[in-house]
Amino acid sequence: MCEFFVTADPIHYESRTRSVRIHGVQTSIRLENFVWDTLSTLAAEEGMTTNALIVQFHDEIMRHRGDVQNFTSFLRVTCLRFLRRKCDQFEEAQQGKELIEEPTASSPNIGITTH
Repeated sequence: MCEFFVTADPIHYESRTRSVRIHGVQTSIRLENFVWDTLSTLAAEEGMTTNALIVQFHDEIMRHRGDVQNFTSFLRVTCLRFLRRKCDQFEEAQQGKELIEEPTASSPNIGITTH
């Protein structure tokens, strides 16, 4: 199992700092490249830029919690939750596909002849 993880391209876990303007305040966010890539994917699915998505997350967490102690950790966890949701959706789709493809014991075998 570990080989899958330790053979990851080091560029994925190298950090990169980006400047983001949140309501006129310039701030720097340092995240791993894989996290930036995931945020970019999430932003594209939402039809916005990565920076706009980060501002939206900032605004929503501030409205919901009033404060966030570690915004970069929040962004990392957000990416993990996004990926988990994608996995769950894929698994649900696969299960639905299996139900359609596999006849059940109660379903008739109309038109199927076995010899």
